[in-house]
Amino acid sequence: MIAIVLIAIAAGSASALMFASIISGALISLLLFYLAPLPLMVVALGWGPLGATVGGIVAAIGLGAIFGLPYCIAFAVTVALPAWWLGHLALLGRPMTSGVSPGNGASPVAPDLEWYPVGRILLWISGFAALTTMAALLTLGTDAAAIAGALRRGLLRMLGPREASSTDGAEQWIDAVVTIAPAAAAIVAMMTLTLNLWLAAKITATSGRLHRPWPDLKSAALPPMTLVALCAAIAFCFTGGLLAILALIVTAALMVAYGLTGFAVLHTLTLALKSRALWLGCTYAIMVVFGWPVLAMVVLGLADAIFGFRQRYLRGRPPPLPAS
Repeated sequence: MIAIVLIAIAAGSASALMFASIISGALISLLLFYLAPLPLMVVALGWGPLGATVGGIVAAIGLGAIFGLPYCIAFAVTVALPAWWLGHLALLGRPMTSGVSPGNGASPVAPDLEWYPVGRILLWISGFAALTTMAALLTLGTDAAAIAGALRRGLLRMLGPREASSTDGAEQWIDAVVTIAPAAAAIVAMMTLTLNLWLAAKITATSGRLHRPWPDLKSAALPPMTLVALCAAIAFCFTGGLLAILALIVTAALMVAYGLTGFAVLHTLTLALKSRALWLGCTYAIMVVFGWPVLAMVVLGLADAIFGFRQRYLRGRPPPLPAS
């Protein structure tokens, strides 16, 4: 127990330093800031959610004592809480069999466990990304005009008066950036939380401390009601005001979730291809270079949620068995 507490305190200290490094303004601090949940997630997956709780509390108290209460609250909400809860969900399982004794003096059969679905974890990540982005925006103001004004002033400070006045169409460009900033922030939060959880799982699996089998990511699927929530969020985007901004954040987070399931669909539909690695490699390269083809993965994820492409493919043409 003492060893777990010490590991938790070390992880919390590392996470707090990475979170506070953003104050320096260095470019590398941005990467450290986004990876701040990683140490706590590693502890949650390798030593249990209790370790992440201890580390998160210690880190939040330390940040609050040094930098003030706002830093304490921001760390607790954006780093410690997601790391603890996502680690808890990843290790959540329930027995699929009763595991009763065979009655001849032999030991009871260990029950098979049904682990928490990856798709539901992805939905929780979307919720955390949306909530943290909303909380950050609400610190800028309580209405759409105040938030837009704060974002505009921040962007003008980044550009400087000379660049802002000398650029052709600067006003239109600034207005466009201010409009998409909430959605972009939600996308970044969604991607960084997903990346942190995947990296934490890889680290603990490599060290042999991951207390669950590696999930089949190709089968990741969002709950059916997620599509209803996405449609409602898209509808609220046309209402205007603060509600439209919040709905835009939710829409962006859920779109990223469907984009990730789109990659799962792609990996499933290419199972029978002989040059599967080449096709997947080219696809990822095109998306990294150009960016916008990622929208095709969002469409593919939405289409699979509606038409069930993976289920139809696996029923009609099961993947070949691996060679012995």
